[in-house]
Amino acid sequence: MTFYIQKLKSLRKTIYRNQYQINAIIAVKNYIDANYENDLNMDLISKVQLISKFHLIRLFKKYYGLTPRQYLINKRVAKSKEHLVTGMAVTETCYAVGFTSLGSFSVLFKTKTGKTPGQFQKEQLSRNKSIDDTSSLEGNHKSI
Repeated sequence: MTFYIQKLKSLRKTIYRNQYQINAIIAVKNYIDANYENDLNMDLISKVQLISKFHLIRLFKKYYGLTPRQYLINKRVAKSKEHLVTGMAVTETCYAVGFTSLGSFSVLFKTKTGKTPGQFQKEQLSRNKSIDDTSSLEGNHKSI
């Protein structure tokens, strides 16, 4: 065995020794991304990867900087923004992204965005309308 192969093997052991943990945490993130609208809790998520829920929380925070719960809330708020921009009703959006209470949805949404879901939606819809009006005016000027 050459010196380089020995060095490579020792580096591989050092670099990839936590590969199982990394794969498990990536799988948990992917599971949350695919199932954010469902009722997810740490017991369920930890059973999916066969990891203690407390160890899972520590690892997830280590690799992503957030707990799985924080990540799930951020994911749901981001998806709710997409739904609100398309004109979906606030109540319908709340349940579509996995929240079970309109009140908790509104509080979390306002905490994350600084606006209530209704305010956010009105602002986005008026912004889209003004963009549409501007582009239709520009189209009229070109034909003159």
